[in-house]
Amino acid sequence: MGSAIMNGILNSGLCTPGQITASAHTQATLKRLSHTYGIQVTLDNRQVAQSSDIVFLAVKPHLYKSVIKEIRDCVDEDKLIVAIAAGLSHSKLDDYFGKPVKIIRAMPNTPAMVAEAMSALTPNKLVSEKDLQAVTTVFESFGKAEIVPESLMDTVTGVSGSSPAYVYLFIEAMADAAVADGMPRAQAYKFAAQSVYGAAKMVLETGKHPGELKDAVCSPGGTTIAAVAKLEETGMRNAVISAQRCCVDKSRKMGKAKKN
Repeated sequence: MGSAIMNGILNSGLCTPGQITASAHTQATLKRLSHTYGIQVTLDNRQVAQSSDIVFLAVKPHLYKSVIKEIRDCVDEDKLIVAIAAGLSHSKLDDYFGKPVKIIRAMPNTPAMVAEAMSALTPNKLVSEKDLQAVTTVFESFGKAEIVPESLMDTVTGVSGSSPAYVYLFIEAMADAAVADGMPRAQAYKFAAQSVYGAAKMVLETGKHPGELKDAVCSPGGTTIAAVAKLEETGMRNAVISAQRCCVDKSRKMGKAKKN
């Protein structure tokens, strides 16, 4: 995700490579980042915190406490922290820093790698409108971004943060069916993926309800309504709703576990 953010920033011209410094756990990762993006790199997290106006924490949730312990003495009231992790509330992040800090929680998703992310941002009370706009601009450089209340961040994890995996399963299943009917696999993936992409674009660009768009494809007595009926018979909607709510519940439990 850190790479996707840097890619978006650089491709949009928001910053030059010389204005970005990244740290990582291994020299091999830093070498790759330096070669790919031409940015400054270091193994020292403190150096990044000291030299940056906006600090992006793009590490796994279980590493936040140790990383923040390293850098918190370098973070003053003027620095802005962008935290990308599921289940870590503003209050928990405040506890880790042990002092008032400007923090924006962010939840992008992996399509950031192709500049099609859906990101949610939620600021704490210390973040100014100017700060929030600056970070929103960054996230909009690799997709779409919206401001949401913190109470919806677990929901965001289910509907966008984790949902690309559900879509990949759907595409894979569609392709498997096409392969079973004789289509070469590479071609089947292309047909399935482009159909999902195009259908999603129709929802976003027409503003029409998905049900209305579905009805427009379902001719009376035709092939599409037969397929839709079979999906309903096998419980597709219930499976998606149940899976997504399971994801949200897991995110909520992660947050509670970290508070104990």
